[in-house]
Amino acid sequence: MQAECFQARREEVFRVTKRLIELSVNGDRYEVAVQSHWTLLEVLRGELGLTGTKEACDMGTCGACTVLMDGKPVLSCLILAVEAQGTQITTIEGMRAEDGKLHALQEAFLNCGAVQCGFCTPGMILASKALLDENESPSEREIKKTLAGHFCRCTGYVKIVEAVRSAASAKGSMTNER
Repeated sequence: MQAECFQARREEVFRVTKRLIELSVNGDRYEVAVQSHWTLLEVLRGELGLTGTKEACDMGTCGACTVLMDGKPVLSCLILAVEAQGTQITTIEGMRAEDGKLHALQEAFLNCGAVQCGFCTPGMILASKALLDENESPSEREIKKTLAGHFCRCTGYVKIVEAVRSAASAKGSMTNER
């Protein structure tokens, strides 16, 4: 009897209620029941199945989980899902055009050989997109500063910087054509 009472009390203490929130991710609206301590990363991957956002350090030091929140790069492992309510979230899955074509940054990363294992790539592409949205012609120093919090163990960063510069050049030539 005492063991049953202890178990019931334990379940009551550790019961976590979920809260229904609305998220706007990649232009789509989702209603998701979340626990108050769940991070945006956990919800994107576990609840919405958007696994392009990578989980690595879970401490905000590697950049792998970077997404855009209202156009600004954020580390989704450090943002509570409830904090994302009312914002526009863009993940790597949201970078493709409606016709299925890759974004210019994605193309540049492929063409420049800036993708090896690919684990860090989504975060780097999203951070670079935010940079190019604000500055169509960033310097090499600005690109490196943007990518400073993103760790890649494969490429050595040279090709990644080349890819961002290539995408900036392509974006600039598209702007000049209009």
